[in-house]
Amino acid sequence: MSKKGRVFSGARPTGRQHLGNYLGAIRNYVALQDEYDCIYCVVDLHALTTLSDTDKLREWTYEMVLDWLAAGIDPERGTIVFVQSHVPQVVELHLLFSMVTPLGWLTRLPTFKEKVRQQPDNVNYGLVGYPVLMAADITLYKASVVPVGVDQAPHLEFTREIVRRFNHYFGEVLIEPQAKHTEFPKVLGIDGQQKMSKSLNNHIEIAASPEEIQERVMQMVTDPARRYRSDPGHPEVCNVFTLHGFFSPEQVAQIEVDCRSAAIGCVECKRLFARNLADYFAPFRERRAQLASRPNIVWDVLAEGARRASVIASETIAEVKAAVGLP
Repeated sequence: MSKKGRVFSGARPTGRQHLGNYLGAIRNYVALQDEYDCIYCVVDLHALTTLSDTDKLREWTYEMVLDWLAAGIDPERGTIVFVQSHVPQVVELHLLFSMVTPLGWLTRLPTFKEKVRQQPDNVNYGLVGYPVLMAADITLYKASVVPVGVDQAPHLEFTREIVRRFNHYFGEVLIEPQAKHTEFPKVLGIDGQQKMSKSLNNHIEIAASPEEIQERVMQMVTDPARRYRSDPGHPEVCNVFTLHGFFSPEQVAQIEVDCRSAAIGCVECKRLFARNLADYFAPFRERRAQLASRPNIVWDVLAEGARRASVIASETIAEVKAAVGLP
């Protein structure tokens, strides 16, 4: 079957992946392999903008890619998996893009303002230029499609604006990527309030053991208005019920009925979710253990991925330099 085009997506190295990563990105990464030529990148240079935990980048890269491979991202199907800094042409393109990117575009971005609030003592040049490097990531590999959530759509539109501006000055050299929106909504953490995040420690790792899953799930906040077991529940406001919709598809309708009628309590509901979650990821845990028994598998995949990505990057940067007029 001929593929529809080329997909590119990147993720900062964050170590072992959690449910939010899986439902929001990884599951989609795996499915896209059926229709597209896929390139998935560990964007380690982006991670440097915070200047924290840089000593863990190697470990976190290994753990994240191990999860990707165990989940079904498969280089044997033609998928390229590599580390951003292993293909240095991205830095060249980033610099060239910086010459055509108005500073006002960058400082007005809501994401930049949010980062300034988060790290007021470290508003570095890399932080300001983060979206320009992201644009270089995507366009260097001539991706026609980028999978994004609704909250990420402005980032991709920024890339499209840079491409249009570059092509206006130097000719139709680069591809303007299109968004492919992911279907899963924002995944809340075990606090039921904020987006699932390792930094907030409100996450559940997909590689967790059944015992670890049980422990984390039992900490999950459910319906705040349901104070007693006999009180009828409101599943529409319960994070556990939302996740039941994906991990308990054959039971979710009955769970809703039982919750509203108080036939099931929150503790029982969470225990059922923990069992179903552990069962869902059982094949994943087995594949992960098998891959982990081959100590060099991740680095071999990344080395081959960088080699293949470099071929595409070299062609693109040569075309860009020629268009710009560099000797």
